[in-house]
Amino acid sequence: MLRTRRDYRQRWFTRLDSFAIDLHTRHSGPFGALPQRMSHHVAVWIDHREAKIFQIEADTAEISKVAAPHHHVTRKASEHGTHADLGGFYHDVATALKGTGALLIVGPSSAKLDFIRHLQGHDHALEAAICGVETLDHPTDPQLVAYVRHYFKDKDRAG
Repeated sequence: MLRTRRDYRQRWFTRLDSFAIDLHTRHSGPFGALPQRMSHHVAVWIDHREAKIFQIEADTAEISKVAAPHHHVTRKASEHGTHADLGGFYHDVATALKGTGALLIVGPSSAKLDFIRHLQGHDHALEAAICGVETLDHPTDPQLVAYVRHYFKDKDRAG
């Protein structure tokens, strides 16, 4: 039977009860500054309102948040699919991700693609660290941690 991505994600999300996940949530400062020690495997869940940065270790995961400035989306902007001046927000997220070894970018909307475009124009070193881009709706933090662990486990196994 051919499995779709949705089946694949649901299969791993339903197995979360068997995982013991130690999550530490940290809200970042005004520039999204995280600790100097950055994990080798990092995932960022991003939409137009916030970004959650997951530093994945073997038995723990640290979660940091970078909030986008509140902006009013006008009717015309929403019709054209543009959001008001998120360049500063994307810069804050990129600053928080400095020193990343392998980066997985996930999210529900076009914000992840806008973030990649920002990296292409402003931060080529971080762009080179991107190892994947996936569309995920709004998983809980433990679900996303389990998904990212499985993603990087398969990536590391594939070489």
